Amino acid sequence: MATDPIVRINDLNKWYGDFHVLRDINLEVGKGERIVICGPSGSGKSTLIRCINALEEFQEGEVVVDGIKLGPNLKHIDPVRREVGMVFQSFNLFPHLTVLENCTLAPIWVRNIPKKDAEGAAMKFLERVKIPHQANKFPGQMSGGQQQRVAIARALTMNPKVMLFDEPTSALDPEMVKEVLDTMVDLANEGMTMLVVTHEMGFAREVADRVVFMDAGQIIESNAPREFFADPQHARSKLFLSQILRH
Repeated sequence: MATDPIVRINDLNKWYGDFHVLRDINLEVGKGERIVICGPSGSGKSTLIRCINALEEFQEGEVVVDGIKLGPNLKHIDPVRREVGMVFQSFNLFPHLTVLENCTLAPIWVRNIPKKDAEGAAMKFLERVKIPHQANKFPGQMSGGQQQRVAIARALTMNPKVMLFDEPTSALDPEMVKEVLDTMVDLANEGMTMLVVTHEMGFAREVADRVVFMDAGQIIESNAPREFFADPQHARSKLFLSQILRH
């Protein structure tokens, strides 16, 4: 672990009404580290990463991103969101804007970058995700895999220090999953700090520095992929792996 983590989560607790969705979460992520978060549905994985960029409020604990502290009252939302990119399960692209317009909206309006500069940078990121030729299309004219790669490029245009992925391939047809995962592998190989909620265990084996397994709102196990897959330490982890690796 790096001596100065870029993400630090301390004693995080969150409730939805009476439902205790996150319980005493502690996690540190070093700069350039790739974390895969896995676990059964309803275990709190997506809620956890949504707390990192203040898409979810929490009642106890703190989240610190690159030295910027989010407490339960969610001060400092905007500075944190400028440092954290997010890729959602359902793309979340604006259907009435072209690919290029989707990618330049935030740099122009949030970072006050001139339109011409924003477009030049956006084209470089579209090249990185291998779809620069789609720049003038609308999202509805593209496949799901292409739309998700646009979503990744859009997040990168803000030059984030951390990228969050919330089940980025679960809404895709199987033949489109690989193109998105390949893009994420390239990003990881370039040294991006990544937290990825996914059931893609092949991706976890190939890319993750650490696999974090959650169940019932708690981190049950955190280990290097080799150890996690070969010798899970908790009965719940073993059961999960036996179920998911059969498919």
